[in-house]
Amino acid sequence: MTDSRANPSRAAISRRRSQRAAGAAVVVTAALVLAGCGPAEDTPVLTWYTNPDDGGQATIAQQCTEAAGGSYRIETSVLPNDAASQREQLTRRLAAGDTSMDIMSLDPPFIPELAEPGFLAPVPEEVASSTTQDTLEGALAGATWKGNLVTIPFWANTQLLWYRKSVAEEAGLDMDGPVTWDQLIEVARDQGKELGVQGARAESMTVWLNALVESAGGQILENPEASAADVQVGLDSEAGTKAAEIISTIGQEGLGGPGLATQQENEAMLLFQGDSGSFMVNWPFVWPATNAAVEDGSLPEDLPEDIGWTLYPRVFEDQEQAPPLGGINLGVGAQSEHPDLAWEAIECIVTPEHQTQYFVTNGNPPSSASAFEDPAVEEQFPMAPTIRESLELAAPRPQTPYYNEVSTAIQQRFTPPGAVNPETTPAETGQFIMEVLRGESLL
Repeated sequence: MTDSRANPSRAAISRRRSQRAAGAAVVVTAALVLAGCGPAEDTPVLTWYTNPDDGGQATIAQQCTEAAGGSYRIETSVLPNDAASQREQLTRRLAAGDTSMDIMSLDPPFIPELAEPGFLAPVPEEVASSTTQDTLEGALAGATWKGNLVTIPFWANTQLLWYRKSVAEEAGLDMDGPVTWDQLIEVARDQGKELGVQGARAESMTVWLNALVESAGGQILENPEASAADVQVGLDSEAGTKAAEIISTIGQEGLGGPGLATQQENEAMLLFQGDSGSFMVNWPFVWPATNAAVEDGSLPEDLPEDIGWTLYPRVFEDQEQAPPLGGINLGVGAQSEHPDLAWEAIECIVTPEHQTQYFVTNGNPPSSASAFEDPAVEEQFPMAPTIRESLELAAPRPQTPYYNEVSTAIQQRFTPPGAVNPETTPAETGQFIMEVLRGESLL
């Protein structure tokens, strides 16, 4: 999750800037120490291409450099903010044989595209064994390609169902048990409330559609490992029709708010925080963001007390949900000059202790089950046990080398939500995806 979003409050922005400044100061200090009395100049330097954060990866890089005792030094290079630009930069560098691609923070949907042409160095068996002993099921699924582990899970992410307790109580919903999309829609209708969902023409739409289809027992791609000529799309099915029905109903009845057609994660959170808020599917970032806005005085002091959370909604009452999967995995470039040292560094980076530290300081959940056991985790994120349970159920988006084409086609056909027709949109989208992959249509 890939889940890019802006923080809605000035206090949160100020806090992040302070954290970034602190992180930068730590890195500069470490660099001075290394230059003054650290390892010799010929110490191998590993470049870690990181996704943007609040300085947490740079801090872990420094800690693992110190733990290495002079055998290597990790330097971080921050990738662009949006996932599409990250993918483009990584793919171009790897295709060109860039030898600096030692460690890469990779979005799970892009992994097959990099693994299929051999851009990723094989994961040594001993590294796989030492780093994935207690990895949660969803995170592990997103790190593989064709049955092989090709990256190491670092942090994982998933969406929860957030709800206003007052709304659920008035509706008589038992939020301790399974809740379905149909129930949420009915409550929103009856109470004149709005649902926090993501209806923009963006990656968030693919995330939503995939979770609905998977929760209904289907798959967007029935054979995602197949070649472009042989891919079979599974949208023209009961699962695809039901998913389209949910999206269409929310869009056509205005249950997603007036801005649904341009609404992504942050906008959905703002809707949920307002007077018309009821239920919302979103990533865990909404909890610290909401509390920061309360501290800033932008939201009422009693709002957090009215917010509850549970597992992602079910599509069918008797069928287990498949929440969205996000996060970051670590891979090594096939042309890296120091692959053995890179894998050694990754073993240090993904320890449960570092994953716990990263969750508490940067808000990104661990992929390791034991990393959730630190008391500091639940103190800061009281919904941590639900996040962990959700990560066991989470399903990755279609794992295919053609993910970019598949996701873009979905975004074009399933937006705006109000224009989705359950009778025709799934089949037409499936046909469009196959035409694009076979070179018969352009995105």
